Amino acid sequence: MNNYSKGFLYFICAVSAMGGLLFGYDWVVIGGAKPFYELYFGISDSPVLQGVAMSTALIGCLIGAMVAGSAADKWGRKPLLMLSAVLFTVSAIATGLFNDFTLFNIARFVGGIGIGVASALAPMYIAEVSPTEIRGRMVSLNQMTIVLGILSAQIVNMLLARDTTVAESQAWNIEWGWRWMFWAETVPAALFLVMSFFILESPVFLELKNGRIEGLKKAEAGLGELFQNKYGKVLLLGLVIAVFQQWCGTNVIFNYAQEIFVGAGFDVDGMFINIVITGIANVLFTFVALYTIEKWGRRTLILIGAGGLGLIYLTLGTCYFFEVKGVMMVMLVVAAISVYAMTLGPVTWTLLAEIFPNRVRGTAMATCTFALWVGCCTLTFSFPSMNAALGSSGTFWIYSAICICAFVFLFRSCPETKGKSLEDLEKELVKN
Repeated sequence: MNNYSKGFLYFICAVSAMGGLLFGYDWVVIGGAKPFYELYFGISDSPVLQGVAMSTALIGCLIGAMVAGSAADKWGRKPLLMLSAVLFTVSAIATGLFNDFTLFNIARFVGGIGIGVASALAPMYIAEVSPTEIRGRMVSLNQMTIVLGILSAQIVNMLLARDTTVAESQAWNIEWGWRWMFWAETVPAALFLVMSFFILESPVFLELKNGRIEGLKKAEAGLGELFQNKYGKVLLLGLVIAVFQQWCGTNVIFNYAQEIFVGAGFDVDGMFINIVITGIANVLFTFVALYTIEKWGRRTLILIGAGGLGLIYLTLGTCYFFEVKGVMMVMLVVAAISVYAMTLGPVTWTLLAEIFPNRVRGTAMATCTFALWVGCCTLTFSFPSMNAALGSSGTFWIYSAICICAFVFLFRSCPETKGKSLEDLEKELVKN
């Protein structure tokens, strides 16, 4: 099935994974642009409108993830990846171009659909074209591009934001700075679009389409079939893994880094520097994951992630409770990012791409990705309220408890998929 040359395999996987880079950039860039577009649109004193601006892309993610699976099973993986590239390009240009707040949000919504489609399809496509012995490493390439996209957005935001203490510079930030933060995404988005013309269709989709997979009577499997009893155990596992990747709490560090580091006693300059430090740690430890995922296995890494984050958040919450400030807090945040980057970040996408049978993989990946983005939305929306009601200490203690509960569930339910073909995994995980 996967008879590509090694060089061409790396090429098509890298092109597909560019969706992950744009996913990471588009997801994080708004954090740096936020202080400036809020002043431009006059919403600095309106929490509701601020929430609207932050959430429109997430709503698009939900829709994109929801339709990606059935559309990919009907029309193929390649056309959907190309569509996501178009959506990223259009959104990047339009978001910075519009002067109207409603049109700004529509552009963000379009980009969100691109994120939802790419996040569902890129890891699935890579898993389907990769040989068994390197499948985990190749799917982890998608997570590597996500964290590179995150770091790129953090660096671009830092470089474009001029000195806010100088009136002239602040005026430029409000009029043009936030626009260029979004426009910078146009370059990788356009490159992704051009390069996507040169990748091949997934061999799994071609076999599904031609009806050559054993027992296949039609190419498309809908939600009704996915929710049959025989898929119940593996579907529950996929949904828990997807939601837990968000509700482990690490992503609030990216979304609310300003509040977290200011609460730990840092000024604005220190806050920006620390955000970039977390981005660098994210990239470095994702590289570690590329080498450990085939050696240590998926199960081992996801258990290390759940248990390690549980302990780190317990310690972080305790430090907030006793009002510890400074370097110690940065070290704990970097430790949390590092553990996440080498475990839950890449392993989640790898497991989701591996555990489902060929017949329902597209629909199942879309369903789990939809659940993941629901988790992201609820996490993003709940953090400010939790932080206000419980304080940073109570909030991180709750995340610690979630991680410990997930550790217990995954210890009992998560199989090892390393070194097993997709067909063998289907026989192992699905009831006949």
